[in-house]
Amino acid sequence: MPGASRQFLVGLILLLLAGGAIGWIYGYAERGILVAALLALFWQVRHLLAFVRAIRTGDFSVFRQGDGIWQQIFSAFSYQQGRAGRYKRQYRQLLREIRKSTDAMPDGAVILNEANEIVMCNRAAKTIAGLKPKKDRGQRVDNILRDPELTRLLRSNEFAQEIDIPSPVRDDGWLNCRVVPYGADQKMLFLRDVTDRIRLTRMRRDFVGNASHELRSPLTVISGYLDSMSDDPSVIAEWGQPIAQMRNQAQRMNRIVAELLELSRLESAGPADDTQLVDVAKLLTICRNALYQAGETPEIELEVASDAQLRGNNSEIESLITNLLSNAIRHTPADGRITLRWETSPAGGVLSVADNGEGINAEHLPRLTERFFRVDPGRAREDGGVGLGLAIVKHVLGRHDAKLDIESERGEGSRFICRFPAGRLSVSAPVPLRQPPASP
Repeated sequence: MPGASRQFLVGLILLLLAGGAIGWIYGYAERGILVAALLALFWQVRHLLAFVRAIRTGDFSVFRQGDGIWQQIFSAFSYQQGRAGRYKRQYRQLLREIRKSTDAMPDGAVILNEANEIVMCNRAAKTIAGLKPKKDRGQRVDNILRDPELTRLLRSNEFAQEIDIPSPVRDDGWLNCRVVPYGADQKMLFLRDVTDRIRLTRMRRDFVGNASHELRSPLTVISGYLDSMSDDPSVIAEWGQPIAQMRNQAQRMNRIVAELLELSRLESAGPADDTQLVDVAKLLTICRNALYQAGETPEIELEVASDAQLRGNNSEIESLITNLLSNAIRHTPADGRITLRWETSPAGGVLSVADNGEGINAEHLPRLTERFFRVDPGRAREDGGVGLGLAIVKHVLGRHDAKLDIESERGEGSRFICRFPAGRLSVSAPVPLRQPPASP
């Protein structure tokens, strides 16, 4: 026990004994002890009030001298106060450094608490998003940057996802938003001005769409003349092979133009209508039969594990299946096998196309859905592929709130998995069994 505490207890006991002794002399020992206890209580309450007043005024001169219990309390309080002051200065210094580092960032950075309220933001967030560090502190960021996609991103806590939203400070501006974990029960919202990228993407899409549209008329004329020449018996035999090659290339160009127009339409379209029902099992059968008739193909096995229908666009889902199946046929030998499967679970629907063909190296997987990307350009030119099929698949899935997973290994085949959310499924309710009539 510290000396001051022991001294305090000894003094209190002596005071009570003295009060009891005086009271015993007068025949009231209990009253003497009670009076002594009240005096001790009064003394301590007086020091307690003085200590409270000293905390309020900052004047601890009464407690700086001596070695009693209150001087010990003052020493402990003074030590903790000094340490808290040092921590406070360190925290302020750290906060200044964080502000300097974040202000040097070209992108906006907004620190949010668990309720998505703004804790602090840097200078770039003020410039590109119009946030005000002092006025907006404590406000929910989705109440300032009002966009449904941003609200969904903040609620989902999907730290790998990025979204683009309209800029609140520029009519034609766009911001890229990403959320990352930051500290305990906090997260950081990164904002990047992607106006130039969005503008270039739109210009490219418009150019491709317009150019493809303008190419359709001359290609139609060229194809018509080539068809007429191929059927004209007066054309000399030496021209037969060149005309056939020109017809094949014209047909290939027509397919490219059609795919470019389809891709341009998908990129500019919003979410697919969810009021129409798509019979996926029926489409799988139609697409398989159509490609069987197109020529020599590997064995195509159909596995339908669910009769659930999909809410979406029928022609786009058919295009998705055709592109995935055509891609599998191009990369699978004639004696290989392709499996089409449709299944559902409480998590949603899964449409998969698997083959045991040549497979794809791991470094190529992230780029497969890029337009005009081809793992083997020479092979693609020979079989007519131009690298647009998987790009179309990606945008069709995006319009149906779905995503594409690709599993492949060189020499082991590939599996393309389309995952549709449960909200896009339409499952028929079970038909209740008819109850037999009750026996008389």
